[in-house]
Amino acid sequence: MFKRSLFAVAIVLANQSLADGGRMEEVTIIGDPADAQQLPGSAFVVDEQELAKFEYTDINRMVRQVPGVYLQEEDGFGLRPNIGIRGAGAERSEKITLMEDGVLIAPAPYSAPAAYYFPTAGRMSGVEVLKGATILRHGPSTVAGVVNLISTRIPEEAHGQLNLEAGEFGSTRVNASYGDSGENWGWLVETHQQESDGFKDIDRSSRDTGFDIEDYVLKGRINSDSQATVYQQLDVKFQYSEETSDETYVGLTDADFDADENRRYGLSALDQMNTRHSGANLRYLLQLNPQLSLTTTAYYNKFKRDWFKVDKIDGSSFGSVIDAANNGDLNAQGILDGNVDADISIKHNNREYLSKGIQLVADWTFANHQLQGGIRYHEDDVDRFQPTEVYRQTSGELIFNAINDPSSSNNRVEEAEALALHVMDVWAVTEALELTLGLRYEDIETEQRRYSDIARSSSTVTAENRVDELLWSVGGTYDLNSQWQLLAGAHAGFAPASPGSQENVDPEKSTNYEAGARFQGDNLSISAVAFYSDYENKVTNCSVAFPCGVLTSGSESEGESETKGLEFTLSSSLYQNRDLNIPLTVSYTYTDAEITDAADSGNQDGDVLPYVPENVLNAQVGFELASGWSTYLNASYVDEMCIETSCERRGVDDTFLKTDDVLVFDLATHYPLNEATSVYLKVDNLFDEQDIVARSPGGARPGKPRTAKVGFKFTF
Repeated sequence: MFKRSLFAVAIVLANQSLADGGRMEEVTIIGDPADAQQLPGSAFVVDEQELAKFEYTDINRMVRQVPGVYLQEEDGFGLRPNIGIRGAGAERSEKITLMEDGVLIAPAPYSAPAAYYFPTAGRMSGVEVLKGATILRHGPSTVAGVVNLISTRIPEEAHGQLNLEAGEFGSTRVNASYGDSGENWGWLVETHQQESDGFKDIDRSSRDTGFDIEDYVLKGRINSDSQATVYQQLDVKFQYSEETSDETYVGLTDADFDADENRRYGLSALDQMNTRHSGANLRYLLQLNPQLSLTTTAYYNKFKRDWFKVDKIDGSSFGSVIDAANNGDLNAQGILDGNVDADISIKHNNREYLSKGIQLVADWTFANHQLQGGIRYHEDDVDRFQPTEVYRQTSGELIFNAINDPSSSNNRVEEAEALALHVMDVWAVTEALELTLGLRYEDIETEQRRYSDIARSSSTVTAENRVDELLWSVGGTYDLNSQWQLLAGAHAGFAPASPGSQENVDPEKSTNYEAGARFQGDNLSISAVAFYSDYENKVTNCSVAFPCGVLTSGSESEGESETKGLEFTLSSSLYQNRDLNIPLTVSYTYTDAEITDAADSGNQDGDVLPYVPENVLNAQVGFELASGWSTYLNASYVDEMCIETSCERRGVDDTFLKTDDVLVFDLATHYPLNEATSVYLKVDNLFDEQDIVARSPGGARPGKPRTAKVGFKFTF
């Protein structure tokens, strides 16, 4: 038949793996791309073969082929991605559930979900995006979807790979891994090293505007014999990474962008982000019989970062100075140009995050049911200690003046404690009809404490909240025949408010619906899914990057809103014989998102939701020769986006309230030198189109210019 359910697929593959003497490495939430087309909801897998076509290291480029996903670029390299799904906010990817190998990986998913840390995308072997009824298996956020990054797997036999890459703007990359497996053990070591001088030029400075990343992973596995009556497996994973990036929040005025989009103002010359991340996972699998398995996972992630970046200019936000210059203020423009003296406050956005927990999942298949139940206990916190250094811009130079101790808002700790339970049943009602029924319960306690002195001799609880929520989901698929399938589903959406919020700020809640059809032929695959999300309460978590008016912490209710749209995908081969294959893939998303009842939020009925484009299109064509030589061209189009809710109101001047529509082409070609060695050339942004891709946190920002790189891949 057309379908096999998510859990059925997982159980079949697991049992087959054990029967063949293999091992189970439970890191996926979907499976392979074919499995994604069997679920009662929209799902997409970007697998290792797909990622290898363009050798992307930018998560934005990796997932832009996924329908229903919106991306707000910021730095051109994908270091600080903003990923939104089906109208949910893209701000620092805070409204999605972000995981690596099935484990929560955002710095503090409950107390600080905005993902200033994002795993090194260049070392991943796949990306899964899950939407619809089945996302209630995961959380905390269920308003949008799940993004699961899949790290390099332990090989079945001794195997190594080395990827060396160099290109424009001083770009270099080294990715190396080696591992081995025996009957009862396996291991892998991997490192990813990447750097760039950057593509922007700072006024009156020779400093780089790029980044330097080093990432290390160690995996190990011990397991019983696959023929054992009770199969057991213990997996351990350690990861450590560091990053230094010379990035800033400060963008450009439109006039300066038009003159040179890759310019950076001299007052941002000292801006730099330094990060360090370490994590450990321990997973124990107990396969009691072919029908019942228990998986226990303990995880610990620690992230520390200090982003030293411009905060205020003469006591005002840098964004307000750029706005003034955009509106013709010559003094503001003189400050940006370095011709007018000013006090530049550069804040140490210094924070430590801790996330830890333990989860138990049981999978049981019986009769026509695949039942899964899970429980997770989780704790996380974020510790802010953010002093400010004041420099005097004098004749275009930054001269140190003083250090200001942090205010209580910059000297605070936010904590969260959460208990989550879920149960999901996939019921094969008939040969053609399959239903998925789910429940999820979240019990969350949050607290914010502020300190009045740098010694932290005393603190005051300035916010505390507790929320418990029972969520539901129902989905189904119906096979019309061996090629056509109908699908539909509905589920309750939920995203907790910030720990800086008071008890009168409710969490974000929505009811989400989807319905569609799939066709699977010999040489053609099509999927069309309509979605509708009805938000009872749309919540914005306020930050410096995405403030709520003057608020830069806590949460703000935007009122009721609606998001509706259509996702479409097509995969086919335009031409195929034994010498040539021309594959084609297309994905398209249409979205209409607006506030329907502004209530007391300060918005107006009919206001738009920020950074949600109406049209997103991605198309990819390849030319694959029997000799192994392959070439791929990718085209990505994103409509203009509003950056504020008010930008389409009657009478509002939206000149500086929208991004540009963007069309970017990428090209890559691969040539095998022998069975173990290949060479590739790739060109990102082939036609060197640099438009305004974002206006947040402040000022116009470009995408990456045309960048050519050459690489060599060796396997051994």
